[in-house]
Amino acid sequence: THCWLAQTDISLFRLDHDELFKDDYPYFSSTSAGWVEHAKRFVEDMSDRLKLGDKSLTVEVGANDGYLLQWLKTPCYGVEPTKTGDKAKEKGIEIYPQFFGSKWATNAAYLKGHADLMVANNVLAHVPDINDFVRGFAILLKPEGIASFEFPHLLTLVKGAQFDTIYHEHYSYLSLTAVMAIFKANGLEIFDVERLQTHGGSLRVFASHPGAYPQAASVKAVLAQ
Repeated sequence: THCWLAQTDISLFRLDHDELFKDDYPYFSSTSAGWVEHAKRFVEDMSDRLKLGDKSLTVEVGANDGYLLQWLKTPCYGVEPTKTGDKAKEKGIEIYPQFFGSKWATNAAYLKGHADLMVANNVLAHVPDINDFVRGFAILLKPEGIASFEFPHLLTLVKGAQFDTIYHEHYSYLSLTAVMAIFKANGLEIFDVERLQTHGGSLRVFASHPGAYPQAASVKAVLAQ
């Protein structure tokens, strides 16, 4: 009741993270043409917004089969612990088959440099240690960099009785209230948010290092809702 994060009681089934996302993980993002087009529009918008160029770096955490990174014309790599990443490699995308967190981000920042843009679509709800996961973004992001996260919106889940959004891979069910608290505790600040139709109703939040960007009116609007 302090942070208002909704979670599955994982003690009921005790499935290990590695067990949930093991070698035979079957979800390939590119099977949905609509989702691929959604990713393409995002890449075009962010490439223009951030003026991404040859010296820029984009990192996607949960890159899956390259559904998003395939549209980038500037330097990028993906982090994808499941075998779906092999499909991304076939597209010529650099993939690191790891679970993302603060330790990995520290090493990546040293070896590969800091990122101008970081992306995590439908991943935030899937991580057992959400604080360490978010802390990794703060570590890897440039001072003026932007991190974008998309996740199913808890409000639409409850209002629409979307029971099919509740399953073992989702450790958390996310509201803007809870996500802002998590990000603030781990070195990031949400400065903009968009309401999306994907997955029955999702949020796309934009985060940065504190003070890097002014807060948009959309943040207060979604909080009020």
